[in-house]
Amino acid sequence: MSRPAHPREILFAGEKAFPAIPACEHYAGSEKLVLKALALQGELGPVFDVTFDCEDGAPAGREREHAELAVRVLNGPENRHRMAGFRIHDPSHPCWKQDVEIMVGGAGRATAYLTIPKVKSAREAAEVIEYVQAAASRHGVTGEIPIHVLIETHGALHDVFEIARLPWLQVLDFGLMDFVSGHHGAIPASAIESPGQFEHPLVVRAKTEIAAAALANGCVPSHSITQDIRDPEAARRDATRARKDFGYLRMWSIHPIQIRPIVEAMQPDFAEVRRGAEILLAAQGADWGPISYESKLHDRASYRYYWELIQRARVTGVALPAAAEAAFFRAS
Repeated sequence: MSRPAHPREILFAGEKAFPAIPACEHYAGSEKLVLKALALQGELGPVFDVTFDCEDGAPAGREREHAELAVRVLNGPENRHRMAGFRIHDPSHPCWKQDVEIMVGGAGRATAYLTIPKVKSAREAAEVIEYVQAAASRHGVTGEIPIHVLIETHGALHDVFEIARLPWLQVLDFGLMDFVSGHHGAIPASAIESPGQFEHPLVVRAKTEIAAAALANGCVPSHSITQDIRDPEAARRDATRARKDFGYLRMWSIHPIQIRPIVEAMQPDFAEVRRGAEILLAAQGADWGPISYESKLHDRASYRYYWELIQRARVTGVALPAAAEAAFFRAS
């Protein structure tokens, strides 16, 4: 008897599959804080990523040492899920190429992604990505290194759809604080916090354009931070609004107490996950032809929706029905 066809073989043939990655990305800039985050990742499971910040986290004049430290940590046993990446210096900084050479050369096989901040245009983003690709080739790193690009300048926002189409692109991040700072006082400081960040027209425009560009080009839109690091519910509220009102599927954490609320807020509704699993199992049984489920017609358009939904559920820690777990993930 032939093996039932898997959704990824049927539903996205010849297309770029939408990334199934965690809904929370935790930022830390020191060895102590990164190791603490990796320990929490070991406790909670692979439901969030950890980013070693080699831009703002690197002491001035010690950029090389900081990058080498990041390599040691990413290659170490603490990074057991291989769900840690790093942020390099921006393209105007003299150390950005050094960052790439050290990190790609030293940890290219262990890193989950590389984040590029403060690009000013699609052309500049493309140049950095080309350098990363060349470094990977020089250092014998096979396959793609997922690239995340921070949209936090006027030029990057202007070119956001072009940036989203670049090779190896996995995530578009919104850099709220630098974006607001770049408006020379025209946007008040209240727009960095909530609810202002969800209401000021210029910030709303940026958020919607970034999300639209990412989703139209098979990339994950990632929301900016919650400044309040004392109240975890503040992060939950921001993550909920980012997901429901703006279409964001990922958000940054800057303190460990924010991780659980963000992950939980980004989780799909379990009733919809269960429904999707049942629809996909029935579709697989019908060789992915149209089916009727609860007196409603479903075909490949809805199958694609539910396949991406249950993948997102899984990486946010939602338990799938056992039959769906066995059919779609156990052998993969």
